Amino acid sequence: MPNAELLVHLAEIAGVFVGFGALISIRSDTTTDEYELTMIRMIVWTGVVVVVTALFPVILSDYGIDGHGLWVSSSAVFLVLFWVGGAGTDRLNPERTRYLATLPHKGRIRLEIPALFLWVPMNIALVFVLFGSFPDREPVLYATAVALNLIMDALLLLYLVFRQGRPQPVRRPVDKDQEERVAS
Repeated sequence: MPNAELLVHLAEIAGVFVGFGALISIRSDTTTDEYELTMIRMIVWTGVVVVVTALFPVILSDYGIDGHGLWVSSSAVFLVLFWVGGAGTDRLNPERTRYLATLPHKGRIRLEIPALFLWVPMNIALVFVLFGSFPDREPVLYATAVALNLIMDALLLLYLVFRQGRPQPVRRPVDKDQEERVAS
């Protein structure tokens, strides 16, 4: 199978991102910041999708499936994981829904623009494979889609890292007497 080694290496890299996401999650298990929770979960989910989509065709090819059948089935699994799995994670990630609800419309668009240049070509490459548009290029189209998803995961991790260390609102200890006066 062409690109087997490349796909395995992409899966290994994504596994590191999953590990980083899990480590961040464990280290910040008391965080209530919806942005951080959303980003950590998206990093882990996207990394898992990269691992699965990178290894899926490698494993299928070991069963003797090759050619267009290999790439069509792999692309179908990829698209289902990306779209249906992504929507499913939204249901499991109420913080993401609440975080997005706090953003003005322009804020949401600004959040999606960097990823747009990755997920649109990724989906186009997978659709080309599904329709057999470039039969001799299916392995490279598929590997490109996996790599673009990995780059998207790297951007998520980068956003989270750059967000860390930003000044957080200061919570001042409230004097008990003052708190009672304010309440009454």
